[in-house]
Amino acid sequence: MKLILAIIQPSKLEAVKEALARVEVFRLTVMDVQGFGRQKGHSEMYRGRELAVNLLRKIQLQIAVNEDFVEPTINAIIEAGRTGPDGRIGDGKIFVLPLEDCIRIRTGERGPEAI
Repeated sequence: MKLILAIIQPSKLEAVKEALARVEVFRLTVMDVQGFGRQKGHSEMYRGRELAVNLLRKIQLQIAVNEDFVEPTINAIIEAGRTGPDGRIGDGKIFVLPLEDCIRIRTGERGPEAI
């Protein structure tokens, strides 16, 4: 089992959800997050003053999958989350972490069956 964390542009959320549905991944958690990487934020004008905005709005997806679904999930996120054919800085990142256990609260099932 793996936990996939994906940081994507907010504008790509619907496309990523559709791409995940095509590879039969329907269970995910979506969170609004803020952060920056190579984009390093941007500047905005507020009441005549220039302000540096260091944190940019992003969407974080948390997806627990069994081993067979790891690569299809990653490929779906890349395909739908990339801006243009070559992508752009700020398109996001995907992290894949080992998932030691999963427990379904309702039934008490554990492991891959609980996902």
